[in-house]
Amino acid sequence: MTDRDTLKRELKQLIVTECDKDIEPASIDDDAILIGGELELDSLDALQISMAVKNRYGVSIEGGPAARRALQSVNALADTILAAAQDD
Repeated sequence: MTDRDTLKRELKQLIVTECDKDIEPASIDDDAILIGGELELDSLDALQISMAVKNRYGVSIEGGPAARRALQSVNALADTILAAAQDD
């Protein structure tokens, strides 16, 4: 598994690509609210991100409170992926 900083850079690129945002990935703050925040991501974007994370990292982000926690920010998403990797 990659280190946390590399993972966060990859996730920012994934978010920009999957959600078709015309911004530089590096401009996304690690703690920026993803869904409903300044990036204006919605539930469809959340689904796109969840599917891409499953395909790329093999980590399922199920619905409900766990998904809301995981998709709070880039930091939260990275923590979710790293925690799942430790459980394997």
